[in-house]
Amino acid sequence: MISLKHLPLAAAAFLVAAPAMAEDLVFEFSNDSSFAIVELYASPPDVDEWEEDILGLEILGPGEVARVTIRDGRRACEYDLRIVFEDGDEITDTADLCETESYTVDD
Repeated sequence: MISLKHLPLAAAAFLVAAPAMAEDLVFEFSNDSSFAIVELYASPPDVDEWEEDILGLEILGPGEVARVTIRDGRRACEYDLRIVFEDGDEITDTADLCETESYTVDD
């Protein structure tokens, strides 16, 4: 399960229930760009398709920060990220979220 906790964001995207032994991957996701983020995906590099949109119907506005918890049962630290902005532009990146414990989008 991937869940997002932020005061204005009460959305949770549910994927696969995690086994009791797997640790959750928690990181801070910051939008330091000038545009709202309308979709956020995180998938391990060995997965061929994007997982569900973490934001769901919510939007992460400029300057907002969200705490993201990935509970997918994997022991992965490296994730491919796909970020879609309100104007339709998107970026993809790969990040070691265990090492950094955060990810920032900026202009």
